[in-house]
Amino acid sequence: MLFDIVHISGITLYFVFVILFWWMSRVPRTNPGAGWWACALLGAALARLLLFALDGAAAPRAATLSYATFIALEKTLLVLGVIRFLKLGIGDRRVLWPAGLLAAWTGVAWLSAIPLWAYGIGLAAFNTAALAFIAACCLIRRREAPGRLIHVTALASGALALHWTTFPLVFFFPGWGIAGFAIGTSLALVQYLSLLANVLLQFQHRLLDAEERALELAYLDPLTGLNNQNYLNKLFEQALLLATRPHHFVAVFYIDLDNFKPINDGAGHRTGDEVLKEVARRLKESTRSTDINARIGGDEFIVVATQLERESQIDRIARKLLDRLTAEIRIDGTAYSLGASIGVSLYPAHGSTLPALIEAADKAMYRVKYNGKNGYALHGRSTPRDAARAAETGSEAVR
Repeated sequence: MLFDIVHISGITLYFVFVILFWWMSRVPRTNPGAGWWACALLGAALARLLLFALDGAAAPRAATLSYATFIALEKTLLVLGVIRFLKLGIGDRRVLWPAGLLAAWTGVAWLSAIPLWAYGIGLAAFNTAALAFIAACCLIRRREAPGRLIHVTALASGALALHWTTFPLVFFFPGWGIAGFAIGTSLALVQYLSLLANVLLQFQHRLLDAEERALELAYLDPLTGLNNQNYLNKLFEQALLLATRPHHFVAVFYIDLDNFKPINDGAGHRTGDEVLKEVARRLKESTRSTDINARIGGDEFIVVATQLERESQIDRIARKLLDRLTAEIRIDGTAYSLGASIGVSLYPAHGSTLPALIEAADKAMYRVKYNGKNGYALHGRSTPRDAARAAETGSEAVR
């Protein structure tokens, strides 16, 4: 009665795990180990089912050899799945050769009268070696699996390897059969449960990585790697929080490259793309980690400088940006020269929202364009070129 309970429980649980691993294997891009373990568990379930159907007491030889055939198949598939799960790069032949030797040994046992205990030693040696191999691989390549659940797999596999060394005792102490099967089933379930948890954890990490990449694509300019308008809209409020500290403010630099179109049209779009990448790199080098760099158009960029304390810092930052952006750029051995028209607006002096600040900085930038390009201007503040142009206009009016 107890024999029946142990095997029926084991068979039922194995089939449940078969379904779970099979279902996991159907999820696109899931680690291939799941499919192999579904097949392995199917072999284990069939081994138990045959042992139960043939009734080990009534037909011990047929029951033992039938059980051994499928349990050896289960261990072979289990090892192949671990190799794929941990990306070990071990050829299948190294696993199939020992499995083939055991199959030949099983054939000898079917066709000859060798004692079952002698056959059991060979089966125990094969299963012990397979499980010890899994335990060692899980420990050595534990970094290939997310989290620490792979340690549970290693411990369960090691315990099962030790447990299989006691298998020949079944032929000398029949009472050990029920206890041995109960212990083996428990350890096998822990082993497969840990493998299932590893697959699920890996799947979770894959989803999180995919979500992170999707967010990056949503907030990054694919060409330059700078932030885009979406990121700017999202993060600007946080920049304002930094600016609410006493005596701190935020500056928005609207940068429009001068002379970029002739380069892009004359040298080709590939060269134009390389120029924009170099501009992005220089912007990152010229700003602090607390600042925000974004590309909002073809050759238009925005820099949000945070935690500023004095208005004089605006001139220093603008001059630094101009010096870096107007320096010669070499692409494939050819030198290209750019200019930059930069308009600047301040929070809260020129607006309390990002659109208002960008509009103010845009107006200041166009004033630079109007006055000859390649310079910077703060919204609402006249520049020497403004004064010179005003004086020239006044002189013409007097004439």
